[in-house]
Formats: sequence, structure tokens, C-alpha cells
Amino acid sequence: VQLMESGGGLVQPGGSLRLSCAASGSTHHINAMGWYRQPPNKERELVAIIRNSGDTNYADSVKGRFTISRDNAKSTVSLRMNSLKPEDTAIYYCNAVLVVNIEGSTVVVWGQGTPVTVSA
Repeated sequence: VQLMESGGGLVQPGGSLRLSCAASGSTHHINAMGWYRQPPNKERELVAIIRNSGDTNYADSVKGRFTISRDNAKSTVSLRMNSLKPEDTAIYYCNAVLVVNIEGSTVVVWGQGTPVTVSA
């Protein structure tokens, strides 16, 4: 599976952006997809995930502002980001969790990342 992100850029505080991630290849192995981010000089952190069931989880820092959605037919996941703050500045990475065998072994695949800068 390969992942390709798009939609990053520069936005003013309070603005909105929509990130998209398209998966290609053996997408039938995908069990969950998500977004992580790595702010400057910090560790990579979870932003939001969405499972095949539709269940979602969000980081506390983005709850109520960000919305993750998924189109299973198109193997895409999107992240709508509203009310952006300077502290949301980071490289945003798409990821996919693949179940690769009957025992439930998993493999995690990452995209290349797309930069988001929130600044006046």
C-alpha cells in the first residue's frame, strides 16, 4: 500500500484547511487510517484515526476543531481542520494499519507528509 497526502499549506490563525490522503495498492488489507503530526523539534503525535467500523479517536488538543472522514470505496481519508492555531503547525502524516494475515499481524504504512503552517 502506498499513501499520498495533499492539501497542506500556509493559513492564518482561525482559518481552515482540508488534508486528503489517497491509498493505492492492496487497500483491502487496510483496517484503519489516521493522521499524525510532528511539530518542529517535537515527537510525532496522533491527531485522529478512523477504523473500518467508522469509530474515531482524536487527540484532546484537536477535539471539536478537526474532523476525520473516510471514503472506503475510494480508499481515501481526509482531515478537516477548523479554527487552526499556531500550535497546529507541523508536518502532517497519513498512516494506514494493514492486517496482513489470518493471525491478525499488522503493518503500518506512512505517507511522505505534508506541511501545515499556521501563522499571521
